[in-house]
Amino acid sequence: MNILRFILPFIFATQAFAQVSDFNSISFKKSDSIALVYKNEGLSNLPQLAFQLTSNLDTDIERFRAIYRWVCNNISNNYGLYLRNKRKRERFKTDRIRLKAWNDDFRKKLFSKLLKDQSTICTGYAYLVKELAQLANIECEIVQGYGRVSTTDIENLDLPNHSWNAVKLNNKWYLCDPTWASGIPHPKTNRFTFQYNDGFFLTEPTLFAVNHFPVEEKWWLLDSAIPSFENFLASPIIYGKAYTYLNGHILPQQLHQTIKPFDTVTFNYQVKPTVKIKDITLQLDNGFRTWKTKPQKTTINNTLLIINQQFKTTGFYDVHVFINDDLISTYTVKVSP
Repeated sequence: MNILRFILPFIFATQAFAQVSDFNSISFKKSDSIALVYKNEGLSNLPQLAFQLTSNLDTDIERFRAIYRWVCNNISNNYGLYLRNKRKRERFKTDRIRLKAWNDDFRKKLFSKLLKDQSTICTGYAYLVKELAQLANIECEIVQGYGRVSTTDIENLDLPNHSWNAVKLNNKWYLCDPTWASGIPHPKTNRFTFQYNDGFFLTEPTLFAVNHFPVEEKWWLLDSAIPSFENFLASPIIYGKAYTYLNGHILPQQLHQTIKPFDTVTFNYQVKPTVKIKDITLQLDNGFRTWKTKPQKTTINNTLLIINQQFKTTGFYDVHVFINDDLISTYTVKVSP
């Protein structure tokens, strides 16, 4: 009963802020095809590029979609540049003058590289989406904040490290993340691979909030309580593929769980209608071995996915949730007497 009291307001909030589903009646096929037609266009003339991408489309959502897809399909994520900026910002974080000087100098180099090589970091992605959208008379803003992924050092996350966009369509604001939607860098070589993820386009704010923490409170776009920064840092790890299958993450609210032997951990998600019980698996790792298993109990009620898993033996477990062999989220479970 306590869980239901928590879940019901969450579902209400999710429905109230339905995002890309606001445009279910609109096909993005034409927008996406136009973005593909102009694949080889450069950035030397942004007004012309914006015109080419949007002039033959009828609605703002279609025009913005063409811009967004073009940026995601043509701008590579320069992870080496990101790491260099990260090191410098950490080095100068207690020296406001040197930090400002570095930021000003880096910004010039960043945009020069963006225009020349079509390679950038999150700031460049968000800037380009905003500029092209505004050239198409679509209101769009850059949102500065904190992004949290599996490799984020949360112990030292004391400076904003990510940027994304908010766009106004039909007098309503929506969130999107062109950087994370564009692809992934190789974890060892940092070589970037284009791999578009549509889940970051007009994402449900409740899901977006799990790993995006905006500096300005107005960009949460939540109809529920705004999490503290401490709660944000303690939240579970969700991966890019989660945005393909989920509309919301409900439980557990924290990455780390401590339970007694034979206790059950409950995982709750708001899922898209395509998700089926047969698609759900868990991967468990106790430090000695790793194995995949079907959860002890899985139910889907409308679009509410509930997974129950009992832990009988003491120890420390990494718990990974998979949908269709795609890694969705990770938690840790400590089972102590």
